[in-house]
Amino acid sequence: MLLSRALLKRHSVLPGFDLALGFALLYVSLLVLIPLSAAFLKTFTLTWAQFLDAVATPRVLASYRLTFGASLAAASLNAVFGLVVAWVLVRYNFPFKRVVDALVDLPFALPTAVAGIALTALYAQNGWIGQFLPFKVSFTPIGVFVALVFIGLPFVVRTVQPVLEDVNRELEEAAATLGASRWQTFRHVILPIVMPALLTGFALAFARALGEYGSVIFIAGNMPMVSEITPLLIITKLEQYDYAGATAISVVMLVAAFVLLLVINSLQAWARKRQGGI
Repeated sequence: MLLSRALLKRHSVLPGFDLALGFALLYVSLLVLIPLSAAFLKTFTLTWAQFLDAVATPRVLASYRLTFGASLAAASLNAVFGLVVAWVLVRYNFPFKRVVDALVDLPFALPTAVAGIALTALYAQNGWIGQFLPFKVSFTPIGVFVALVFIGLPFVVRTVQPVLEDVNRELEEAAATLGASRWQTFRHVILPIVMPALLTGFALAFARALGEYGSVIFIAGNMPMVSEITPLLIITKLEQYDYAGATAISVVMLVAAFVLLLVINSLQAWARKRQGGI
């Protein structure tokens, strides 16, 4: 028995596991851990009073509220409409379906500056869309929200779409046979299966929105205390050679984003566990 366990341990299913694990840890350390630790080390050069002065001024707090608020709102909207778009692409056949499917990936391919200029032209007060709206979009926090929705939608669609394609239609037929309505079938059969992927797409869209810069600065107007996002404030600090202040704001963003993503991943794990128990 002991010999068989030793043989199983020696002959792993994945050959070269130790080497691959070491390479993966080295790669992650070089690309992620070392740069992040450098930001923390630079921030530690500040005293506590200097740190608070850098990260807790009214202008910085206003940028936090806009960045996190708009990112959460955009990711939430994308979670809803991303599910709808994925459902339509999977379950229905219609003319130019392949074109629509390709257009979903357009925010991936477009340079962020191009996306920002295009959105600004569309939603300006004399733009194709903005001239018909009763409120102003460009150069307001609403413009930030619009830009974040635009760049975040593909993350939800491309995460949920493969899961919907793999849903067993027999489960829906069984639910209908038992007298369930379409809404009940979707809520109790399909949604629990899709929920882990939907939370993953939400997390990806939220993470992308937090760090978005290029597409936002064109449509936001970048007015302090009104439409200035935190990434722009970090760039401003760097242009003023205030490297410690820039890293201090970055550390706050990093810690807050990590906590929020940890909560989202915990919900995702709970959804998967609940799905496995059904």
